[in-house]
Amino acid sequence: MTVPLTQHRLADGPTRRAIVQGGALMVGFALAGVRTRARAATGDAGPRPVDPNEVDSFLAVNGDGTVTVFCGKVDLGQGLRIAMRQIAGEELGIGIDMIKYIEGDTTLTPDQGRTSGSNGIQRGGMQLRRAAATARQALIELAAQRLNAAPDDLVAKDGEVRPKNGAKNGANNGGAGIKFAELIGGRSFNLKLNPKAPLKDPATYTLVGKPLPRPDVPAKCTGGFTYMQDFSVPGMVHARVIRPPAIGAKLIGVDEASIKHLPGASVVRIKDFLAVIADDEWTAVRAARALRAQWSEWSGLPAQDKLIATLRADPEVTDEVLVTRGQQGPSAQSGAVSRSASYFWPMQSHGSIGPSCAVANVRSDAATVWTASQGTHGNRKTFARFLGLPEEKVRLIYLDGAGCYGMNGHEDAAADAAIVSRAVGRPVRVQWSRQDEHGWDPKGPPQLLDISGAVDPAGRILTWRTEMWLPQTTRGLPDIPLLGPAAAGLDNVRGLQPGLISQNADPPYAADNVQVLAHWLKDAPLRPAPIRSPGKPANCFAVESFTDELAAAAGLDPIEFRLSGLADPRGIEAIRRAAALMNWQSRPSPGANKSAPVMRGRGFAYVHYKHSESYVAMGMEVAVERGSGRIRVERVACAHDCGQIINPDGVRAQVEGSILQTLSRVLMEEVQFDRSRVTSVDWSSYPILRFPDVPKLDIVLIDRPTQPPLGAGEAACSPVGAALANTVFDATGARLRTVPFTPERVKAALSAV
Repeated sequence: MTVPLTQHRLADGPTRRAIVQGGALMVGFALAGVRTRARAATGDAGPRPVDPNEVDSFLAVNGDGTVTVFCGKVDLGQGLRIAMRQIAGEELGIGIDMIKYIEGDTTLTPDQGRTSGSNGIQRGGMQLRRAAATARQALIELAAQRLNAAPDDLVAKDGEVRPKNGAKNGANNGGAGIKFAELIGGRSFNLKLNPKAPLKDPATYTLVGKPLPRPDVPAKCTGGFTYMQDFSVPGMVHARVIRPPAIGAKLIGVDEASIKHLPGASVVRIKDFLAVIADDEWTAVRAARALRAQWSEWSGLPAQDKLIATLRADPEVTDEVLVTRGQQGPSAQSGAVSRSASYFWPMQSHGSIGPSCAVANVRSDAATVWTASQGTHGNRKTFARFLGLPEEKVRLIYLDGAGCYGMNGHEDAAADAAIVSRAVGRPVRVQWSRQDEHGWDPKGPPQLLDISGAVDPAGRILTWRTEMWLPQTTRGLPDIPLLGPAAAGLDNVRGLQPGLISQNADPPYAADNVQVLAHWLKDAPLRPAPIRSPGKPANCFAVESFTDELAAAAGLDPIEFRLSGLADPRGIEAIRRAAALMNWQSRPSPGANKSAPVMRGRGFAYVHYKHSESYVAMGMEVAVERGSGRIRVERVACAHDCGQIINPDGVRAQVEGSILQTLSRVLMEEVQFDRSRVTSVDWSSYPILRFPDVPKLDIVLIDRPTQPPLGAGEAACSPVGAALANTVFDATGARLRTVPFTPERVKAALSAV
């Protein structure tokens, strides 16, 4: 039953034309103190371009002399809001305080792709740099005409173009410059990005490379920041989605009379989609609890204790050889030692502290959705299709939510809000519960890897074979009730891409014969989606753990073993810098205190992320309690090379966050489920790392100002599991090959030594 509610039409935010006109700038209701909203003194002449090949899509010089940066990438907490300002300000010659910032709005910002894969700065930032360099060159050429000067004799600095010191400019030699606003304020550049526009020399940088403070932190620390969960619009109603008792259950019936005692509460049902709405959130919560619904039974999940066997036995697999290099066939050698091992990484939730939330206003002719999604532009087409609207009539606006780094429930909540808003003709806010978030967010998928290999007495890897079982599915949103013929052939938002999760499954070290074979599973037991550094923590856990096993088999020090097979000078430097942080003393593993009540050790792991991006070397020191099986990580030392560093404080925070989040995943996190549903739906059944468990972090950042910037949001996740497993082996002589490293698994491994 659809509730007869009056439609409320929203003012859905500013146009680009209004912004660049200058006029009165103010903090907008949707832009949370970081983005800007403007009202023009004159009328609106229509939207400006959002084509990523156009300078005007990225930059606008406003009538008051400020510059607005439009960024399609969004700040999920990784510090893009300051880093992007630094990039634009550096190339334009303007201070940070004169830069306004708008992000992730499909009407105002260019489509730079999903904010993922550590490509915010690496790709999005470099597009902005090129746009700013093109704009600077254009401003200088405009000023040259006005000043009757040669462009090479002028410089863009402090928001104006002026003669360089000592420039030969005739009557204008040493004269005053011309402000950007006077040259082009409020007007368009009408230029394509120029791939040959000269970039500034890093030796002259005044903004890039500096640890400038993030603009969003003060309000976040004082409780004044507007998160997605805090956002509201006039005329909004609150909704709660009713989840079935089993993942594949169908809705049989609903007793709407069961909530008639709650004034204003009503039911929304579309096929198997069931929700309640109310004018206030507490009434919606009570209605969701009180509503009686009948669901069919379903028990299609595999038994959790047989999950590994289920993956191996899946009859619907597609085999693919991903890597083949070196001589083919066996590499026999006198004295060679062979090893083989299996490693398993479980399904994991994102574990976002705040449950997902979204607001939608769907009308007959247009829709606006406020969402914490990492992919507003990519989702626009999806939402347009299932809402039956032209793409240009659908607007998605990013607001900060609880961290996801992949795809938690944010996009699902946005779809929920859009579905209910269309049904009731009102703006709708959907807030998930903790049980919704843990039970229904898409999961990081299970990964199973078998590795075998041989090493000679000198430490040369002779053979290496990785065999991996991975889900091939690319599902994004769950099944959406079809709301009209336009929904036919719905393209879901991007889910898990197979290529992402198969990277770093081969060693970065020299080997005579390497092969990687993937068994692509048709699906995963629970809906899979990217989770921070998709696939690489599991792959690196297996590869770097097995590297350590080969080093131990050869009786060699773990770091010396790695260095002997590595040729990349940047990787070698990262390893040496991390070893120096630890004051590493050369010896084979394990150490000598394997029988102590509290066993201590040190271990190591290394990754060249995706074999093409950042370099991370990581050492750890741990204490393992023999009686309890508890692991205490006491220290992590990390050397991190992501090329040119835009903001060292931002990079350091990303490295710290990557380490701590992945320590939590390795030590504690595993989705529990029965044959019908997820059962780990609270913090007791799905614990995460807490403040008392945080180790000492020693991080050295290797800055390379003349090299391209690489991603810093994911790479440091990858070696954490292997570094910890190798450290535990050094302390105890026991190998941990299944994540998470719970006390029970530690004790079982100790008993097997």
